[in-house]
Amino acid sequence: MTTAVKAAPGVTASDRGTYTYIAVFSAVLYTVLLIAPVIAGKLIQQFALTPVQVGTLFSLELGAFSLATVPAYLWLRRMNLRTASYLFTAVVIAGNLVSGLLDDFGLLVVARVVTSLAAGSITVIILTLSGKTSNPSRAFGIFVVFQLAMGALILAVFPSLFAGAGVAAIYWTLAGLAVLCLLVVNRIDGDVLRTSSPAATSSPARVPILKAAAGMAAVLLFYVALSGVWSFMAQISAGSGIDLSASSLILSLATVAGILSALTATALGDTPRRRIYLIAGYAGMALSIGLLFGSPAIIRFTIAAVIFKFAWTFILPYLLSTLSDLSNGGHLMNTTNLMIGSGFSIGPIVSGALIQSGAGSFTGMLVFALTGVLASGAFVMVAQRRNVAPRI
Repeated sequence: MTTAVKAAPGVTASDRGTYTYIAVFSAVLYTVLLIAPVIAGKLIQQFALTPVQVGTLFSLELGAFSLATVPAYLWLRRMNLRTASYLFTAVVIAGNLVSGLLDDFGLLVVARVVTSLAAGSITVIILTLSGKTSNPSRAFGIFVVFQLAMGALILAVFPSLFAGAGVAAIYWTLAGLAVLCLLVVNRIDGDVLRTSSPAATSSPARVPILKAAAGMAAVLLFYVALSGVWSFMAQISAGSGIDLSASSLILSLATVAGILSALTATALGDTPRRRIYLIAGYAGMALSIGLLFGSPAIIRFTIAAVIFKFAWTFILPYLLSTLSDLSNGGHLMNTTNLMIGSGFSIGPIVSGALIQSGAGSFTGMLVFALTGVLASGAFVMVAQRRNVAPRI
């Protein structure tokens, strides 16, 4: 890979192909999670589901998305990644097509779990390939940017576009988007993990265990905190007496701030200042949570929401690139996918329980989230390698 070394300051052809793959797949695969509120309403109408059944369906989808990590330990470094991508994308397409045809809730659950397992398997490939580029922070930034951009587009378009359609139309649209992903599969090097040097393939034995454990803890706590707070932002707003229309506008503004911060991290890419950027990002996230205490008025709530979204999307690429620095073999990044999904699942449940136990008060939840952010920041500092200069 000597050409990559010579071209390190720029973007190699291999990197460009990988960035394209990451952008397209991350935008499409996360669509189903982003449009959960739209799908939920359709499912309740069509299948006469209870809120518990809808919640169970989405929990199983998210769980399958994360648990795709487990079988990936067996195939990730053995299969050609192009072949795996074609296979898993075909399953995603078929799963969405079948989901639109089913009229039995039990069968729908099975179809969604299988579809999510395939989508989660491609996410494992995305995370691993991001760490193999010459600029992992930029790759992870692209991973975040295109999810957020698609999320903003979906929230603006999908509710009105599918207002008079059944849930089948949504699933079939997702299938059509997945078909487009097939066009970029050939942009990646399918043998990039299988053709690693002997030194690289033996790298898992040399992964610094304490740093890896600290990195995993940092990712888990980061997602527990952010998902716990963001899930209840609208409720915090309502509890402060801010009306729904103003709250929606504020959260939309925060989403724009999140896209801008992820774009900033993507443009900066890997840098010797990564530790400083992480410290600044975590400080911003902690500050934003602090601003949410005590039923904030509309201006303070707006500042808190914008800083919160800006900070966490700025942190994420550098947090993930910290983990990629510790792993040459791919399995550490594979495990990161499990931590992300676990954090997403744990955060809202714990936060909801704390709010309920506090008789509707958000103080306990915010204390828990603030503690998680500070602990995540401490763990990621422990996980940093001494040499954080851009990799080539």
